[in-house]
Amino acid sequence: MTRAFLHGEAAGGIVLMAAAALAMLVANVPHWSEAYFHMLHFVTGPVISPRYGPMTLHLWINDAAMAVFFLLVGLEIKREFVDGRLNSWERRRLPVLAAAAGMAVPALFYLGVTRAYPELHGGWAIPAATDIAFAIGVLAILGPRAPTSLKLFLTTVAIVDDMGAVAIIAVGYTEGIDFAALAGAGIVLAAMFALNRAGSQRLIVYLLLAVLLWYFVFLSGVHATIAGVAAAMTIPIVKTPAAPDAAHSPLHRLEHGLHPWSAFLIVPLFGFANAGVSLAGLSPAILLAPLPLGIALGLFAGKQLGILGAIWLAVRTRFAPRPGGATWLQIYGVSLLAGIGFTMSLFIGGLAFPGRPELVDEVKIGVLTGSVLSALVGFAVLRFAPIRPMPDPLGENRITD
Repeated sequence: MTRAFLHGEAAGGIVLMAAAALAMLVANVPHWSEAYFHMLHFVTGPVISPRYGPMTLHLWINDAAMAVFFLLVGLEIKREFVDGRLNSWERRRLPVLAAAAGMAVPALFYLGVTRAYPELHGGWAIPAATDIAFAIGVLAILGPRAPTSLKLFLTTVAIVDDMGAVAIIAVGYTEGIDFAALAGAGIVLAAMFALNRAGSQRLIVYLLLAVLLWYFVFLSGVHATIAGVAAAMTIPIVKTPAAPDAAHSPLHRLEHGLHPWSAFLIVPLFGFANAGVSLAGLSPAILLAPLPLGIALGLFAGKQLGILGAIWLAVRTRFAPRPGGATWLQIYGVSLLAGIGFTMSLFIGGLAFPGRPELVDEVKIGVLTGSVLSALVGFAVLRFAPIRPMPDPLGENRITD
């Protein structure tokens, strides 16, 4: 299961890179760019919520299709905590600490750069996220030069990171709650939990209720993608410790069914719809503007310092051992790759500055700059790092998967 997951994430990450590159190309070619931006804002209807008006293609992608992506994220989180690499506190300690530091330090970098611009402070969470598909895609290109233990560690950190991002979206980017709609969502969610407790394993019933849950959450003012994560928590799971996934486990079946659609359609489609930014009339000086600079520094410098520093501190204090079979230089390279924020950073950027397209464009520039820097430098470090583990001066034990 783990090998298949990593292979799927790697291939999906490569497709995502291609989609992002295509978006940048199309957005900067005359005639194509006009068609590209017109297509994204094409009104399809209907009006589901007066708050958002008629549904556009961009809204369908960001609020509906991405809810399926977040459903998959929720399934992965539940599986890891119930039946995976995060099923005990001993295994959670290092990734939880690394992910927490990897979110807090980039946010501090961002706030430090934008401290004189209060109108930009709402974007503090943009550099806090890690794009697991993109990062694993880079690791896949490296092949055996990246130890499997580090691939698993990065995946685990990204899953914990996703939990933090979901909490941030739910709490930090929600305004004007419609409590009647929220109550409706609560009733649907309670019904799904009741089905779970009653032992029902009919996926079709859960999925139909998940659509209804999405509708109420969309109306409520809480971002609709949260419905995906909430629904995932209700899907029954059959534990299969140290064994392949159970064929009769609803959660595993749904996760396997959704993964190809998410990796090869939904996430690349999101990347194509959100990475395109026109560079016409912009000078290189835009990179030094507070918003893009804060995001780029947060992703490139903040992520590596936060994650590497957390691992070093955990090992030094014997709070947790470092990943097995990896040198400190390789760990540093993976800490750099965690600075690839792409999908989640772009997503949060759109939430942080609604109705401010000029700022969203600056967000895209900052995210692309920080992510590309992190990818290139992280790739270079891992490409030239010795494969054979070096002697460990601290003499700590190591975890192997």
